[in-house]
Amino acid sequence: MAAVRKLFCVLVVFLLLSLTVLAEESSTVAGGVNCGFACARRCSKTSRRNMCLRSCGGCCRKCQCVPPGTAGNKEFCPCYASIRTRDGLRPKCP
Repeated sequence: MAAVRKLFCVLVVFLLLSLTVLAEESSTVAGGVNCGFACARRCSKTSRRNMCLRSCGGCCRKCQCVPPGTAGNKEFCPCYASIRTRDGLRPKCP
């Protein structure tokens, strides 16, 4: 009887750990994109890297996407392309 109880406890702990791991993996996938990696790629050729990474990171967190390449291609991420500076004249996202 004691062996069955121990086996049951081990099984419950294993299931809880499995569910925790699956929940963490699904939240990563649901987040959409790794903003740090995507923005590092997007800002790789700029002379003002820190400013580019800061603005790209904010846009990525808001839109959950970053256009491919180092410039242009904003049609792949309409939200990213539509964010403007305060004056509304220039695009905020690199």
